[in-house]
Amino acid sequence: MFEKILIANRGEIAVRIIKTCRRLGIGTVATYSEADFRSSFVKEADEAAFIGPPPATDSYLDMGKIIGVALEHGCQAVHPGYGFLSENPGFARIAAEAGLVFIGPPVNAIALLGDKIASKELAIKAGAPVVPGCNRPLSGADEALIAAERIGFPVLLKPASGGGGRGMRIVRHRNDLPSALAECRDETRKGFADDRIFIERYIPRARHVEIQIVADHHGNVIHMGERECSIQRRHQKIIEETPSTAVDESLREKMGDVACSLAREAGYVNAGTVEFILDEEKSFYFLEMNTRLQVEHTVTEMVTGLDLVELQLRVADGEPLPVTQGEVNVKGWAIEARICAEDPYRDFLPTTGMVTRYAVPLGENIRLDSGIDAGSLVTIYYDSLLAKVIAFGQDREEARQSLVDALNGYHIEGIKTNVDFANAIINQPAFVAGDLSTNFIQDHFDDGESRIPPAREKIEHMVIAAVLVHHTRQFLVRDSLKPMSALVGVYAALPVRHKYIVKVDENFFEVGLVGDRSSLLWEVKIDDRPYAVVAPEFEYYRRRLKLRINGLDHMFRLRYQESHMQVFSCGIVRTFEIYSPKEWSVAGYMLRGRKQVQENILRCPMPGIVVEVCVPEGTYVRKGQELLRMESMKMESRIASPRDGLMEKVLVNAGQTVDTNDALMHFREEREGGEFNEQ
Repeated sequence: MFEKILIANRGEIAVRIIKTCRRLGIGTVATYSEADFRSSFVKEADEAAFIGPPPATDSYLDMGKIIGVALEHGCQAVHPGYGFLSENPGFARIAAEAGLVFIGPPVNAIALLGDKIASKELAIKAGAPVVPGCNRPLSGADEALIAAERIGFPVLLKPASGGGGRGMRIVRHRNDLPSALAECRDETRKGFADDRIFIERYIPRARHVEIQIVADHHGNVIHMGERECSIQRRHQKIIEETPSTAVDESLREKMGDVACSLAREAGYVNAGTVEFILDEEKSFYFLEMNTRLQVEHTVTEMVTGLDLVELQLRVADGEPLPVTQGEVNVKGWAIEARICAEDPYRDFLPTTGMVTRYAVPLGENIRLDSGIDAGSLVTIYYDSLLAKVIAFGQDREEARQSLVDALNGYHIEGIKTNVDFANAIINQPAFVAGDLSTNFIQDHFDDGESRIPPAREKIEHMVIAAVLVHHTRQFLVRDSLKPMSALVGVYAALPVRHKYIVKVDENFFEVGLVGDRSSLLWEVKIDDRPYAVVAPEFEYYRRRLKLRINGLDHMFRLRYQESHMQVFSCGIVRTFEIYSPKEWSVAGYMLRGRKQVQENILRCPMPGIVVEVCVPEGTYVRKGQELLRMESMKMESRIASPRDGLMEKVLVNAGQTVDTNDALMHFREEREGGEFNEQ
């Protein structure tokens, strides 16, 4: 086995690879950019080498630097992780020429399967069903229109190379096709230096199901069952699970056989994933093959007990696979949530900043693959993926509930993340029923909020958590001012009866507390509905709280400031205002409507780099019109005008780095009668 390998990647996947190498006694060398010098993977590796400034083109994508580091540190092999150079045949070739083993498939297989057009032709040759379409690069809008009319709308424009949903567009109407094709070409040219686009039928309400395969140098190819990856935003996955609720044993065998046949046809070696689309009639179609380890490989490991990174290392070292197809034993169910630095309530715009507080999820059968800890800096330069939370259960409901509990306790402060949105997804009744499709988010959420309002009982549970913490903090503060007080004796100082008035959204609750000083039992009444609550010993700084309410355990996360408290549970986020009757009487608490003043400045919604300014100064623009394009965390976003008005001043240029709330453009204010006021 290798004595030392270089990991040509970063973040949680680098940490993941390091863990397996440490168990096998293999030394690891991490590469890091200036932006990652404090990252956890740098500390976890046995050795670390600085490779340049933050932009990936000057660091993680610089093949010469990476190979040089590997040779300088005496490595025998390079593990590319996923993303960056993992599916770059040129990198695999350069590594081999330098005498290093590339822990992945052969160069020819990467090149063949990395081209979606060529891989589709190979799939046909291997007997795999494919989505109807035009399997060649489109020459222009005219050919695209002819092909779309033949296929039938809606259609899907796809890049011949690359991945991660970049350069893909669903086109539903003929008139939208030329502009969509131009956008796809522009995006893929920037992202992958390849503007080839092809077209195929868009299958509505499809399920995204993939097969994990591993092949060795001795002709053995096995599959490890399927993973369901249907829940996506921007064509990128959020929730993955295995097995799929849509796949029975017969279909699993058919898809597995096709995936293994495709791997053999391509001369494939090492771990890979064959992705399929499953329609409502459960017909499956080849989508693409990813020639690397997948983000979601963890759920396969949870149900098979196999370490896919270890298999990669052993296969790369020339060993035969240690298991046959018949020995692959799948038990139970596993579900993974990807935790990303993004704001689901603002169209999943990327977020950046420093992680100021960090507490990991706990629980039986919970696995966390994380690339962050307290003090980690999340920048605009890399992918938004921070961590993955994986739960195992004997059946799907046990795995789902374990994941709900884990996400309830996953505490990240300093940056916005999708932790609670992921939790909201797995609490959706459609998810509980296993009714999934790639349209799941569009079908069940509006601007990040579930279309199904939370049950009143769930909100009342959150009220209990908010009031108990607020109540206890008030008396902890008072008790701390007494000369001889100590935290352990705080309950002796608590009054027996208290009442509070709580406002959340536009609703009001009257809450009564009766506390038992010795056993930490509380009787809580909310508008005369009784609850029996068992509370832990509170600390002043508590951010996570586990309560037993009417015999069942509930986990909450909290953020609080004076009389306002934000509570998070099961994907529900609410802000509570808490008053004693006296405070309520004094304040009167009269909500007064405030007139929203429209600002004449277009402010930056996220940190990133300006890609293009789409309108010149002096242009009259309409609400919703595209004004700029920005790139952040490998994702390009359009910035639309928030209003009608004259664009008076453009304050940024293409290539400029901007931060959230930076002024981008000035509007001139319009008077009644159509004239403009000077700003």
